[in-house]
Amino acid sequence: MLLPHATWFANPLSSDSIHGILHNGRVCVLADLLAHEAGLDRDHTLAVCAAAAVHDCRRLNDWSDRGHGRRAAVWFLHNQNAITAVTGQQLRPALAAHAAKAISLHDIPYGDFTPAQERAYQYAPHLTDVLKAADCLDRYRLPLIRWWPNPSYLRLTVPSWLFPLAFDLVVRSEQARLDGATHEEALTHANHVLA
Repeated sequence: MLLPHATWFANPLSSDSIHGILHNGRVCVLADLLAHEAGLDRDHTLAVCAAAAVHDCRRLNDWSDRGHGRRAAVWFLHNQNAITAVTGQQLRPALAAHAAKAISLHDIPYGDFTPAQERAYQYAPHLTDVLKAADCLDRYRLPLIRWWPNPSYLRLTVPSWLFPLAFDLVVRSEQARLDGATHEEALTHANHVLA
């Protein structure tokens, strides 16, 4: 589990928002589960988990914020030392580049890819698909049912058992946070309860 530091966010106030530390951390947990389900090896799993943990850290607001994926990808590539310090493992440069491509595409619907984005997708389709699916699964945090996860927007088949787990992960981590837990304590508590 990799949690972004509050200092990694473009707007420090965003670290506690709906796209903040808990969201990025849950997406990391869900990416790990999806990576294993998809049969990704250890290095690719680490890459997609690192991508998941920072995918929204350069948001300027909680609205659509076009371009936040691209900004996060640039930040990711320039801050590998900070990520390595947290994970204790360094990504190979080619794998870091593929993870950055996935980050840059995570906020763009597949159908809206430009030819250049489609080419970028071809470099790391498995990382992009896992990141998009993990991000989608964490939509249970949003207040309207119509905003909740919709697998029809994904290219990766999400196993049915993962939807209730994602829901419980949101509820339990957010409740723990409301009860006074730190971000890390809240997510660790939610993970232990779900294990």
